[in-house]
Amino acid sequence: MPDTHSLPRRHLLAAALGGAAGLVRAKEAPQPLTVAAFPLVDVIAKDVLKGWSERHPEIRAQVISRQYDDHHTAMTTALSTSGHLPDVIALEASYLGRFSLGTGLEDMSAPAFGAERFKDRFVSFAFETARNREGRVVAMPTDIGPGALFYRTDLLAQAGLKEADLTRSWEDYVEAGAQLKGRTGAYLIGDVRLLKDIIVRAGTPPGEGQFFDNQGRAQITSPRFVRAFELAQKVRRHGLDAKVEVWFNDWAEMLKRGRLATEMSGCWMAGQMANWVAPGTAGKWRVAQLPENAYCSYGGTYYAIPRRSAPEKKQLAWQLIQELTLERQRQLEAFKSQDAFPALLAAQEGDFFDQPVPFLGGQKARQLWRDAARRIPAVRMHKQHKFADEVVNAELDNVLEYGKSIPQALADAQALLVHRANR
Repeated sequence: MPDTHSLPRRHLLAAALGGAAGLVRAKEAPQPLTVAAFPLVDVIAKDVLKGWSERHPEIRAQVISRQYDDHHTAMTTALSTSGHLPDVIALEASYLGRFSLGTGLEDMSAPAFGAERFKDRFVSFAFETARNREGRVVAMPTDIGPGALFYRTDLLAQAGLKEADLTRSWEDYVEAGAQLKGRTGAYLIGDVRLLKDIIVRAGTPPGEGQFFDNQGRAQITSPRFVRAFELAQKVRRHGLDAKVEVWFNDWAEMLKRGRLATEMSGCWMAGQMANWVAPGTAGKWRVAQLPENAYCSYGGTYYAIPRRSAPEKKQLAWQLIQELTLERQRQLEAFKSQDAFPALLAAQEGDFFDQPVPFLGGQKARQLWRDAARRIPAVRMHKQHKFADEVVNAELDNVLEYGKSIPQALADAQALLVHRANR
């Protein structure tokens, strides 16, 4: 990692000589090129900047890292006030709608950048997700999280089930969960919200958003939400979810003890479980495509340039973003070290994808993830995406915990989002 407090060599020499002219030149040293990022992404960016500093010794570069939520909150404030703007911003995919539909991000489709010429080098959905309402590209994708169904082979065998019993349909998945619970005592899933989320996302029409159509109209009362709520209600009534949230200690403990039979997540979950969540379960897990061959991405990372950042550094920022997103070897290294599945098509080829994954019992799972990545449809992000997610989850709780009817819950969520959109 480059020393972010060091001065270019000519200023170090001047300081060593102690001359007044040297001190003046030191004071006039250009501000560093700054990348704002969040954990794991910051590690990847720092690795790239090692080589960057060697090729550009006249330019200081640094990564400013904050925790995930703090980072996105700080970037929201910086873009709205134009204060303390970094030169490059890392954005998680679920926040992209909030940022892309405003005016805070640079138009990378403009001739000064020419991002459109790279369109065919990425999986389609990742690049298209970065377009704003006007169709302009406001960020470049770097990693994605192709979704998969993780399942315990030992628990399935004990319950007399096969992989197909989980994947034929969402209804079959729930029925298999009842059999698993009855014969093994294991829960089907950690929390029923995960099931609701994926059914809603998988049923999103191409070109529309998860909660809003392509005209920005809320779609909460549509059939996919009804189906998601009905199946979630069935899972809860039959006691098939453990009511534990992902990343909390009780969730991790249940994975370690074989109390959760399945997990739906991005491909990066294999590395998380292998390295720290449940390493003792190695060999007992496999992955399959999601039920009904649903294809979606769990998260992902983009790099953007603030529109009001320092004009004299925009081209340097664009050069750095190209290194962060377009170089095959860097993308592969990030995948190997940080489980950051590459959005770059060229980085999805090679021997690494044909190698067995030990934690998954030697399954060649990367081939499955690659197939999913190339089938994921583009979903339009909306600036109210995070708020809509909170509203829908609150109404699901009203159904599950307080007996509110599903039609009423969805109607109330719809009304609140319409009211919010019209403010």
